[in-house]
Order: sequence, then structure tokens, then C-alpha cells
Amino acid sequence: MYRIAKEFQFSASHNLTTLEDGHPCKRVHGHNYVVTVELSAAELNEHGFVREYRDLDLLKNYIDECFDHRHLNDVLAKPTSEVLAKHFFDWCKEYWPEICAVRIAETPKIWAEYRP
Repeated sequence: MYRIAKEFQFSASHNLTTLEDGHPCKRVHGHNYVVTVELSAAELNEHGFVREYRDLDLLKNYIDECFDHRHLNDVLAKPTSEVLAKHFFDWCKEYWPEICAVRIAETPKIWAEYRP
């Protein structure tokens, strides 16, 4: 199996309103998110690729338009990293059947991943 991955970045705020009072993540705060999409294929295409990396610029445009420098509560009902990972996976699946995982990192040490 061949695998490729590409990272994208955006900055956004959110607050997790269902958490108990006093929880720091209930307050509005922000992250510099890193989105990593992973694609896989058993065979390479005629160019020797799983997928041309430039094809993935479509995701960069979507992130820049809809997520970068936004308050994520205005974009998604529950803007956790887990929900973001599934959201981006579903979005990518519409364009690239090779998608196999999406990882969202809030910090270099904290990440969530959706992999069916």
C-alpha cells in the first residue's frame, strides 16, 4: 500500500460550551491548527502517484475560506478536534477516494485523528 500525506495550517478560535464551568476550554481561546490529510492506494496512477499533491490545493482553498481566522463555533456545532477531523475527512472523500485519514493537531503535542 502506498501512502502520502500533506499538511495545512490555519488559526482559529473556539470555545467548548458543553464543558463544566471553570474548565479552561469553555472560555474562548485559539489554536494554530495543523491539518494532515493522508491518502493511500494499492496501485500508483499513470504518473507514479497516489495523487498529485497539487490536487490537494483545493483543500487549502476550503480551509482558507471557511476556517482560517474564524470562530469555529460559527462554522461547526461542536468544534472539537475530533469533529474537525471527521468534517475534513468527509469533505475530502467527495474529491479524493484515496483519502484514508485526517489528523488535526491543536498543538505539537495534542492531536485527534479520524480514520474509518
